[in-house]
Amino acid sequence: MSNVCISADSTCDLSPQQMLEHNVHSFPFHIEFRGKDHLDNIDITPQQLFDGFYEDKSLPQTGACSPEAYRLHFEELQKDGASVVHFNLGSALSAAYNNACEAASQMKNVHVVDGKSLSTGVGLQVLAACRMRDAGMDAAEIARAAEGLHNRAHASFVLDTMEFLAAGGRCPSLVAYLGGKLSCRPGILVDNQSGAMKVGHIYRGKQSKVLQRYVEDTLARYPDVIKDEIFITHSGVSDDTAQQVRTALVQQGFRNIYTTIASCTISSHCGPGTLGILFMTESECA
Repeated sequence: MSNVCISADSTCDLSPQQMLEHNVHSFPFHIEFRGKDHLDNIDITPQQLFDGFYEDKSLPQTGACSPEAYRLHFEELQKDGASVVHFNLGSALSAAYNNACEAASQMKNVHVVDGKSLSTGVGLQVLAACRMRDAGMDAAEIARAAEGLHNRAHASFVLDTMEFLAAGGRCPSLVAYLGGKLSCRPGILVDNQSGAMKVGHIYRGKQSKVLQRYVEDTLARYPDVIKDEIFITHSGVSDDTAQQVRTALVQQGFRNIYTTIASCTISSHCGPGTLGILFMTESECA
């Protein structure tokens, strides 16, 4: 039995079943909503956040957890003398990585990895680390190998509404309003070198048609996509919509297609109806 604990921020968006199956320890982010503190993926759901926004414009507050919170998390994992490899939400998006590093600097055998991505873009890296652990690699070896995984992980998604970006001050309200009137659905890309987000293609039309084009456009960019596993991660779409995307991926030759719901931290920024496909390539490429 390996004495290496693989840990990740709750924003890695692996399903509860995957976390259990692969023995991944989650570090839940905190969500402040309507004056109460909640633990992401534990006592609040994205739908509750969406309902609050549409009821009275309530917005959640999200933020990186403190170094002390990370220290306590790592201490708990090390009770049996385990070494820890922890994956963070990308440092371009959150101070979580820096805070986790500060905690780890005061401890032994704790290795922190900057996921330089979000959602299951980090989750894919976590699963790769689990396979290394199961193959007998020690924590230091896993951490060194994991440092380059982000270069092969590709994360993108399509927004269904820009209301939440506007409410959070991330785009002008007028732009969001006009986007809705024109049925604009921006594609968002995660730069897997820095972890920063940027706007990609602007799609127009019904969600079903947009997602079909998005899947085709995204996969066509890479000649060496690993077909063994891919994630469909969304913040709440219909079963029919998720199945439509799954069918398109089956036709593309993917063997293991996982569908997961984005955490509250991720969903609160992108709003309902957002969907992305997230996968890895054989080679390192942007």
